[in-house]
Amino acid sequence: MRKFLLILTLLILPACSPPVDAPPPPTALPADTPPPTSVTTGTLTPLSPPTFCDDPRPREVIQSLQTAVQMKDGVLLASLISPADGMDVIYIRNGNVINYDVEHAKFVFETTYQAEWGLGAGSGAPVIGSFQEVILPSLQTVFTPNTVVTCNALKIGGVTYVPEWISPNTPYYSIHFPGTEQFGNMDWQTWGAGMTLVDGKYYLVALAHYEWEP
Repeated sequence: MRKFLLILTLLILPACSPPVDAPPPPTALPADTPPPTSVTTGTLTPLSPPTFCDDPRPREVIQSLQTAVQMKDGVLLASLISPADGMDVIYIRNGNVINYDVEHAKFVFETTYQAEWGLGAGSGAPVIGSFQEVILPSLQTVFTPNTVVTCNALKIGGVTYVPEWISPNTPYYSIHFPGTEQFGNMDWQTWGAGMTLVDGKYYLVALAHYEWEP
């Protein structure tokens, strides 16, 4: 009887063992990175640069221009002018454009160089004179306590023409003298000061003059 039980046990044990060539049960593979976790962060809104009219830097250029005119400071004026493009000056509407680079701007309050600005609106005669003879007195007139400074709009008096800014792609300030009662405010004058932004700094690239024309 014992011999029979031993033989039966030997026959049952191999049947309960897994086959030699059967693959082991699957196991989870180790992860190279930890499982992702949920992180809540605030939304960062990038700050856009201020628009030209909201930016204080162009107004500072106008203030410095006023100081340069009042003090006849050529070095200060030159520091306000675009190093790459210089500054175009237009005294007569539809007249000649005179460009001043940084080096020549230093001496505009001293030089007697006679520039041809164009034909006078009333007489039709050529207007010829130096910067200090023609442009300086006009700029001194507009930079007064009664000056009206406007951004990206031409502030003018009575006109017989359609005033237009010289370059629609160039932001500017208009500096307006409203005239005097003595002349029925017909002696008003406006200068437009166009600027460009270079490496975070605004520079003058244009000065354009407007006045009443017969």
